[in-house]
Amino acid sequence: MPMETVRHFFAWCTVINFAILLLWCALTFLAPGLIRIVTKWFGLTEEKLRSLNYAGITFYELLIILLNLAPYLALRIMA
Repeated sequence: MPMETVRHFFAWCTVINFAILLLWCALTFLAPGLIRIVTKWFGLTEEKLRSLNYAGITFYELLIILLNLAPYLALRIMA
């Protein structure tokens, strides 16, 4: 597989994953009513769900950077 194809793959993976992350953040911060519905579904307190949500957002962002952005930048530097 040509390097250009792999580079485009990592670029699009990064863009798509950051779009998902932005959607997740928007739903978390702009839809507090949704948080109340989810707390009823899973029997969690609102504070516990918020902390789990923030931890998930942070973990997902870290994975995007390590598994998508870093390889893309490495391939950009190599070419």
